[in-house]
Amino acid sequence: MSDFLHTFFDWSEIRGALPTLLTEGLRNTLLIAVLAILFGLVVGVLLAVLLLSRRRLVRLPARLYVDVFRGLPAIVTVSLIGLGLPAAGVRPFGRNPLGYAVIAVGLISAAYCAEIFRSGIQAVPPGQLQAGRSLGMSYLKTMRLVVVPQGIRNVLPALAGQFIVDIKESSLVYLLGLGVGQRELYFIAQERQAASYNASALVAAGLCYLVITIPLTYLVNWLDRRMREGGGGARRAPAALAQEDAPGAAIATADITTGAAVKERA
Repeated sequence: MSDFLHTFFDWSEIRGALPTLLTEGLRNTLLIAVLAILFGLVVGVLLAVLLLSRRRLVRLPARLYVDVFRGLPAIVTVSLIGLGLPAAGVRPFGRNPLGYAVIAVGLISAAYCAEIFRSGIQAVPPGQLQAGRSLGMSYLKTMRLVVVPQGIRNVLPALAGQFIVDIKESSLVYLLGLGVGQRELYFIAQERQAASYNASALVAAGLCYLVITIPLTYLVNWLDRRMREGGGGARRAPAALAQEDAPGAAIATADITTGAAVKERA
């Protein structure tokens, strides 16, 4: 029992590891995760719009991307991007491994965000798109101003959950050999564990991950409850926004669904 406690709960090792874990590791873990989720959100929205296209040639590349990056183990993607690209002479970030780490995690995140956005957009009632078109808005503008914002609102809990996944997957970038000042939580703990042959630093890193992920998990659950409790009300669209594209559309009241009804009667 004493060997077990010494291996996993050596407080001198934990105290020695915590300052670096909190000042360097936590900062870089959050930096990688935040940049990756931002990358994933932008690319994911674009992919979702392509996935919803009626043209097969438009859908196919997006579907291929999503299937590949969702199907590959994350560690393979990180290795291919972070180690493979520089070895092939493709060095957009020079010799800085942090940039490759963000791109690798971001590419994976984008594939999952695309499916999240696609399901959220498909959950928006079709009448919203029809109403926007009836007000003279183009398909793309209706998607951008009416449908996509509602779709994003529908999937906020899932996006928060994806951010938690990105935080955990940031631990895989240790493979890229981050330098001092760039190391994330797992990299620092793994170095100390290898030097001391004691897993207490890994336990300390695990506690740092839990400090981030557990509150975020409760946030996801709270958002999910709020969305389900508030999901029954009628969705309103900004009439002023719609009227910008349809100067003569005086029929456009605050409820965009009214526009759909007018179109049907016409």
